[in-house]
Amino acid sequence: MARRTLVAAAAIVLTAALAAQEASVTQEAPARQTAPARQAAPVAAPRDVLTIAVFGEPAMTGTYTVDPDGAFEFPLIGRIVAAGSSARELELALVKRLADGFLINPQVTVELEQAARVRVFVMGEVRAPGAYQLTGQATLIEALSFAGAITDAAARQALVLRPRDPNRTAPTLPAGPPNEGRPKDAEVAPGENPDAEVIRINLRELQTGILRNNIVLQDGDTVFVPKAQLVYLSGQVRSPGAYPVEPGMTVLQALSLGGGVTDRGATSRVRIIRVIDGQSRTIGVELTDTVEPGDTVVVPERFF
Repeated sequence: MARRTLVAAAAIVLTAALAAQEASVTQEAPARQTAPARQAAPVAAPRDVLTIAVFGEPAMTGTYTVDPDGAFEFPLIGRIVAAGSSARELELALVKRLADGFLINPQVTVELEQAARVRVFVMGEVRAPGAYQLTGQATLIEALSFAGAITDAAARQALVLRPRDPNRTAPTLPAGPPNEGRPKDAEVAPGENPDAEVIRINLRELQTGILRNNIVLQDGDTVFVPKAQLVYLSGQVRSPGAYPVEPGMTVLQALSLGGGVTDRGATSRVRIIRVIDGQSRTIGVELTDTVEPGDTVVVPERFF
């Protein structure tokens, strides 16, 4: 039967509480489970198997598989679009079409017999990388949840590799910046890689509840969470260590990741150790200067 969509983001925690409330109401008063409640059930997706029964019409009763285009062929009335519709919505659509010159007062029931399985690969900075079989309209949050969520070393961006040929495995990640003009939450790498489309998802926005970034995955997709690029804090910093660096991050912002400068730190003499052309160089910087991946920010001790 249809599975319930997995909830894996803090922004969706309320959904679990609502589901528990619905279960309690169902146990106390099962007779009140009406058609509107069925409409909230999971919607059909390509490759799902539907069981359709038409009262008094055994030739129409049976199982139907939703084609990749989201529709299926039904006796007498031809193609019916199923993808995105609940079982109740499909019942109403079939009743309307059958009543239009084919049957008198048709009675139709639709059940989602078997949800399609989507095989995706989750790799990189996740706690349990591997291949996962998901059902129905599998989303990015669902795939990351199955993989145990991202690690502390993960970058703030995930890459979804989508093979252009569905019969081939996703190729190696292409190089290069994302296209200009696309939304930041779903940028596509330029066409230097002919084998796959690369969709870039901002995980920071997704974790804060911007669910438009929660894209629906397709069979054969590979979700890759790269390791964050780091900046290193040393000297008179409250919590020295390595921290993820983001484009445009300033020295002051980097120091704030480590809790800021101690009372003994000299903010006027902060310097950066940076590898340039294979050689380590020390650069004097201002707090408003930007840091680069691999930089070591050193805060010296004050003279007095």
